[in-house]
Formats: sequence, C-alpha cells, structure tokens
Amino acid sequence: MKKTMTRFIPFFIMASFLVTGCNQNVKSTATAAKPAVSTEAKKDQGPVYKGKVVGKSNKAKQISIAVGQGKDAKTVMVSFDDKTKGLEHASEGEGAVIAYEMRAGIPFATVIKPKLATLAPGVTAITPTEVKALLDGNKDFLLVDSRPGARYSASHLPGAISIPVCEMQELLQNLPKDKEKLLIFYCGGPT
Repeated sequence: MKKTMTRFIPFFIMASFLVTGCNQNVKSTATAAKPAVSTEAKKDQGPVYKGKVVGKSNKAKQISIAVGQGKDAKTVMVSFDDKTKGLEHASEGEGAVIAYEMRAGIPFATVIKPKLATLAPGVTAITPTEVKALLDGNKDFLLVDSRPGARYSASHLPGAISIPVCEMQELLQNLPKDKEKLLIFYCGGPT
C-alpha cells in the first residue's frame, strides 16, 4: 500500500501547484483563491480572520484582508499597533491569519501569521535543514525549482532543475521515469 501511495506523490505535488498557480502578484481578488473567515477563538489567541491581504497602511496602521467565500466575501479592516506581532506577514497579495481582539468596537491585530498551503494526502513537508543534509550527503533525489524561470535564472539551489508551476504540464517529461525516486519541489512562498 505504501509503495502504491508513493507512486502518486509527484501527481499530488503537481496537482497542488496547478491548482494554486504560479503568479504571485495577482491583484484581482476575483481570480484569487477563496479566503476563509473564522471568528472562533483559538487557545490563548482570540478570534481570527483568514484570507488574502488586500492592503496595508503603516501610516493609518490598518490592514485590509479579504475574507469569506462567494456572495459572503468581504474586505475587513483590522487596526494594528506597535505590540502587534508578525507584521512582516501582512504583505499585499499574500495569505494571512490575523488573530485580533476588539477595542472600542474595532478589531486590533495581536498576532499575524502566514496562511500556508495545505499539502495533499501522501505529500510531506521537508525542512531546509533536511534538504541541506540531503545535498551534503549526495543522496539520490531530484530537486525541482517551481518558481518562474526568471527567478530560477537569478539564483537557485545546487542541482535543481527548473519546472515553473505555470509550465508544469509542458515540462512533465523532465521528471524521472523512476516512480520511486524522491522528488523535492520548492518555490518562493512560505510553504
């Protein structure tokens, strides 16, 4: 059963890339992944908004985040202050999870974390330390840089091949025929 599942790992990885796309600078929320909103309290964190950051004003100390799905989708303004942790994760166009508390009827961000992609069943995450150990140990694996070609050309990990997400279908023949070979994909996001 395990061997059968490992044969499908490349498919799951490619499918997840094809679903999420490769354009990191999408300005339209109509084509963006549908964000979710949750106001359920997390342990010692408070309620949260989950979605795509639409904008951030350091002068006004506010973040706008698109939350909800379909006809229920809306943009919510969340204030922040000098005590807000993780402001670096409130970048326009990126997914974020914003924990907040209400102050005088206004939501104030307390902690901001990146909203990470969910891995498909059978796919596991690997840390940079683990990849470095594989590189240093000359292990047999294929490292695939799935960022756009220009970013690969500017810099990439040693031994990596370029298969940008937006060209994945055309470049599938670059993957090894050996279905047992370890494949490691990386991109520019915090996934």
